[in-house]
Amino acid sequence: MKVYITRFNCEIIKIDYYNKMGLTKKINFKLWFVLIIVSILSGHILPATAQTTDSTARPAKADSIAVVATAVVQEKTLISTAVDTTKNAYVVVAPTVDHSDTYKSAIFYVLLFFMFCVFLAIIGKTLKVYEVSREMQGKKIAFDYRKVQGVMFAIALVAGLYGVYWSYDVQGKMSITESSSVHGERIDLMFYITTIITTIVFILTHIILFGFSFKYRGSVERKAYFYPHNNSIERIWTIAPAIVLTVLVLLGFFTWRSITNPPEAEQKSAVLIEARGEQFKWNIRYSGTDNKVGISNYKLITPINSLGIDFKDRNSWDDKLAGEIVIPVNRAVRVMIGSKDVLHSFYIPEFRVQMNAVPGMPTFFQFTPKYTTAEMRVKRNDPKFDFILLCAKICGAGHYNMQNKITVVSDAEYVAWLAKQALMYNDDVKKELQMAAEKEGAIKNKMALNTNTRN
Repeated sequence: MKVYITRFNCEIIKIDYYNKMGLTKKINFKLWFVLIIVSILSGHILPATAQTTDSTARPAKADSIAVVATAVVQEKTLISTAVDTTKNAYVVVAPTVDHSDTYKSAIFYVLLFFMFCVFLAIIGKTLKVYEVSREMQGKKIAFDYRKVQGVMFAIALVAGLYGVYWSYDVQGKMSITESSSVHGERIDLMFYITTIITTIVFILTHIILFGFSFKYRGSVERKAYFYPHNNSIERIWTIAPAIVLTVLVLLGFFTWRSITNPPEAEQKSAVLIEARGEQFKWNIRYSGTDNKVGISNYKLITPINSLGIDFKDRNSWDDKLAGEIVIPVNRAVRVMIGSKDVLHSFYIPEFRVQMNAVPGMPTFFQFTPKYTTAEMRVKRNDPKFDFILLCAKICGAGHYNMQNKITVVSDAEYVAWLAKQALMYNDDVKKELQMAAEKEGAIKNKMALNTNTRN
């Protein structure tokens, strides 16, 4: 009796019930295929057989007397760290082969994954042949894989819910800290609301998804019901997400607007600082008593004037260049952010501050620190804690170097610190400007002289 079964509409497996060898022959070609793959990988991965003969030995074509003499000389004169002199014998140790490059190669893991898939396919084919043979014998199917899959869905649901709890309990405590700025409280509130909503939706949808997969798993006693469409369900999962997303977007819009575009009176009263990024550092410029910074032009950049400040603008005469950032607590700080070369990002995690630094286009971010550095060290129980300015864009090989320490102090300490900083409009800059003016004047005089001579 012969039965023909079509599998995946492309393969016909011929099963001879009275000839067990006929069943195995249909699978042998797959086994041979796996063996070939294993042999290829073995030749690529496993070390070659160690050569146990000495390279100085004569070829096998030499006469027996010469071979014996060579062996005796080797036994008596060969000196090696692997020689056991107590037994008058030596052992050649196989060289150690480094496979680190092999394990790092992508082709190794691709072939490994392919072999695993082929192995699963062979197991599946074998079990299918086993089931067909039992069915032909009039026996019940040994395994109901639909029930097994349903139980696996239930186990995956429990494990996944525990994973959610673990990530919130362990990683949540490590990643969520109190904001050190006033506006950061609103950003944290938005984050908590979004996290709560998405967590509830995530848990409910997975309970429904895995729960239905377990409860309504396939069974020979039950026929599936075709449920093509339901308008009520469509309305629920369309309108509900739309309302939630609208609320979140509006909340984010008004929060962001209050940060980046505060009232003009608050802008004028805030401490104005310019932070201009370049590969790979931050240049910090403080405004003077007028609380204004002078204009700049990239064409004016020189070794002395690294920011290209136009010192013809009187607002730049009291500007100061600082190596670090010191700001007063409980006072608004407005940062003018720019870049000299590529795209950077002004990022202070504890203050919930982040803004792109775009070449040729200044951007602004205003925030108010709540705690001094000393207070934060006590709150974090870390005497070495410091606020750090980072770059949140991968701007090049030295991206990791773009860090500046930020120190938050009292208002009196800030005023005393700022008074000690040197002016950018110093004697060197004045000499350079004077030399440039004299050179420009000389060129003009020479041009005027040439014009008069021609006339």
